[in-house]
Amino acid sequence: MFGVIRKIFDFAGSKQKVLTKAIIIAFIGAVFAAVQFGALLYVAKIVLTGKGSVNLGIVLGIMVVSVIGRMICFYFSANAETEAGYFMVAEKRVHIGDRLRYIPMGYFNENSLGNITAVVTTTLGDVENNAARCLVVIIGGFLNTFALTLGVLVVDYRIGLIALTGVIVYLIVTELSTRASAQTGPARQKAQAKLVEAVLEYIQGMSVVKSYGLEKDNDQAVLKNVRKSCDQALKLEHSVAPWMAVRQLAVRLFAVLILIASLVLYRDGAMTLPMCILMLVVSFMIYQELESAGNMSDNLQMLGASMDKANEIDKTPVMDIDGNDLAAKNGEVVFDDVSFSYSGEETARKILDHVSFTIPAKTTTAVVGPSGGGKTTMCSLIARFWDVTGGSISIGGTDVKEYKLDSLMKNISMVFQNVYLFQDTIENNIKFGKPDATHEEVVKAAKAACCHEFIEALPDGYQTVVGEGGGTLSGGEKQRISIARAILKDAPIIILDEATASVDPENEDLLQEAIRALTHDKTIIMIAHRLKTVRGADQILVLNNGQIVQRGTHQQLASQEGLYKEFLHAREKAAGWKLA
Repeated sequence: MFGVIRKIFDFAGSKQKVLTKAIIIAFIGAVFAAVQFGALLYVAKIVLTGKGSVNLGIVLGIMVVSVIGRMICFYFSANAETEAGYFMVAEKRVHIGDRLRYIPMGYFNENSLGNITAVVTTTLGDVENNAARCLVVIIGGFLNTFALTLGVLVVDYRIGLIALTGVIVYLIVTELSTRASAQTGPARQKAQAKLVEAVLEYIQGMSVVKSYGLEKDNDQAVLKNVRKSCDQALKLEHSVAPWMAVRQLAVRLFAVLILIASLVLYRDGAMTLPMCILMLVVSFMIYQELESAGNMSDNLQMLGASMDKANEIDKTPVMDIDGNDLAAKNGEVVFDDVSFSYSGEETARKILDHVSFTIPAKTTTAVVGPSGGGKTTMCSLIARFWDVTGGSISIGGTDVKEYKLDSLMKNISMVFQNVYLFQDTIENNIKFGKPDATHEEVVKAAKAACCHEFIEALPDGYQTVVGEGGGTLSGGEKQRISIARAILKDAPIIILDEATASVDPENEDLLQEAIRALTHDKTIIMIAHRLKTVRGADQILVLNNGQIVQRGTHQQLASQEGLYKEFLHAREKAAGWKLA
């Protein structure tokens, strides 16, 4: 239990002081509540002894101070705990987002989108809503109970010892309860993550599900995970339910012992009547805060598992450790004996196998070859989405590992076949390439990318909000917006990963014009299957099974027997072109 409490404090980060403030204020509020006992003792002593008369002003004053003090403390404590809860999780989410930028892409292969989504939503949602509250109630409850018990010990050590024994027994039972839920807490988190994963997969694959009439089959997969999540949640409750009953029995038993002991002591003349009445009242109230703390402690293992899950990302090695903030001297790209496998092991299947080539600055290199040959992987290694298994890659004469990832990416713009636009305005999507760009710069880039006219025709122009992933725009429109933000970024190296592969003929001319604007006076690496795209390249690399099997210009390779000529024949047959 105390280990999880320590974990919450560590998780709070910069909000530890706010959490501590909430606990201290809550404790002061409990002290104000205990002041009422003073008024009760004062009235009981006068009424029962018959000596003097009750000063209602004193009694009312004590009660007013107690009530108002507790209200004020509750207000500030609740605000502090809310601030700590929400902001410490907000900081964690930002931290996760920042760290994901520097983690190898292999992490996303091993951890599905559903798993990552579950961490930043459901898992951290548990921490956000419960962690700070649990900490304040548990620590505050224990402190309040110990303070009250200490007060009883001072007033009457006999009753105080009984009360203290009850506290110790309760703590032992609570610790056993926490250990009992240690196994079920992580299992519940895992089941929740699987449920989010299944729901996301179902939604994202809805078009495939509908096209094959598999709605019922896929429903079953989701329902299976729903049931499993429910089962794990019930197991968590069942693991702590018996201990909750034992805790309740313990506090009731010791409350009754305090009551009986007080009556016996009064009967034997060892306690005055006013003190006996006070102890009777104490017997009903001394364990109230402790009970609240104990009930809240049942959430600790679940919170511990949630925080462990969120912290797992910190155990993943990042790629940007020793890099420097450098600017590339030029746009030259050099592969020197590069090998790569996704597992990172030399013995694994190599996607690239001892590949070497040079792309001079401000030239165009086309990469062609059959699917699965390693073309996209090769381009991804330039941007350091992964690290090479062997050899080295340099930009401007500097190894890419010597750059900080942020400074490396300042030198590279990438346009993918599948464009992703964020659910935001078109202007902000274009400004993704340069966040501090002015509206005039955005418009200039859009005009160069041949998308200004269709943007202006939209209901709100550049302020039109596109759907998630750009779902409200056509493929060609999304592609041109992607090119506009690459133009705005103005990086010296441009990587085009089959940027025109899925564009309809109506948009192709506009897209080619946009690409020409983007690639002017830049180092270009393009993956393409269209003859008109690769024909004018300064250099063509033919990649097959992870190795460069041919290299040269279009004219050189077209006259040689080999894979490139087969590529040309296939395109000629498909489109009626003639070799040139």
